[in-house]
Amino acid sequence: MKIITWNCNMAFRKKADFILAQKPDILIIPECEHPDKLKFNKGTLLPTDIFWYGSNPNKGLGVFSYGDYKFKLLEIHNPGIKNILPLSVKGGQLDFTLFAIWANNPQDKEGHYVTQVWKAIHYYDQLLSDKRTILIGDFNSNTIWDRVSREGNHSTVVEKLAAKKIFSTYHKFHDQTQGKEKHPTLFMYRHENKPYHIDYCFASTDLIDKLINVEIGNYADWTQHSDHKPLIVTFDL
Repeated sequence: MKIITWNCNMAFRKKADFILAQKPDILIIPECEHPDKLKFNKGTLLPTDIFWYGSNPNKGLGVFSYGDYKFKLLEIHNPGIKNILPLSVKGGQLDFTLFAIWANNPQDKEGHYVTQVWKAIHYYDQLLSDKRTILIGDFNSNTIWDRVSREGNHSTVVEKLAAKKIFSTYHKFHDQTQGKEKHPTLFMYRHENKPYHIDYCFASTDLIDKLINVEIGNYADWTQHSDHKPLIVTFDL
């Protein structure tokens, strides 16, 4: 199973062919327009299932299947924690729980980036398991921005997930340390001299054991399409 997250920087309908060349089974697209606006190019591979969430029809969170996987939003979903979606994924080689993430909630005065993830992993505590669990998307966070005074910073999110035996696929596969990543996922304002790592795929231990590859797109190939680079994770499923 190949699962990819890519913040497309809006207008996904015009950019889909570039990411679909990576042949995803599941695709998580922050800043994606509403499905009613997805008028793809002629010949673009069409998804077999779509789940979209958002208040702005031009800029929400899209989840796409290009195979047998089907999505269902779990009833426990808390709309107050915007753009973090607990989804049941069924129909493929493995049924699992997917948290599709775009950490972005400007209305939350307590913090609209990593604070959203912190709140989510506490609210959905009973769903988080060391088996069949994936959290993936744009977390808008990194250890380098930790605030000691804030309980829910990036490092405490990583620690909380680790306590559940859920780990970053990129850091496990490439033997990287949080905050010292060699492969950026964002070039702010598309400037090559402003690289950051803010997109992640965390997975439970049973899936970590089945990792085949974790890849991040490079600046030259992707910067014309978005300020973010795709995070491409492949499991032996």
